[in-house]
Amino acid sequence: MKYILFFIILIFLGCSNKPIDGKTLYTKKCANCHGQMARKSALGKSAPIGGFTKEQTIHALKGYQEGTYGGGMKNTMKQQVSSLNDEEITAIAKYIDELY
Repeated sequence: MKYILFFIILIFLGCSNKPIDGKTLYTKKCANCHGQMARKSALGKSAPIGGFTKEQTIHALKGYQEGTYGGGMKNTMKQQVSSLNDEEITAIAKYIDELY
């Protein structure tokens, strides 16, 4: 009986509908290179992403994942975003869009 209760709790915790926090993800995955307000040129090689629309950011991040987007930073960004799922990409894109 204890094991059944334990597994039910694990399943419940794993099925949480907690919204994904775009700001936290951005801070963790993006801010080191792009700055807290997305105004920095990442490693001095890219245009600042602040001002990107949600759609532009989603397009760019998915393109980096697929290897179909980007120039000199393509490989670096592909590694950076490879672990993101669609919900996380959307949350980051929404956060960047709402900065401006």
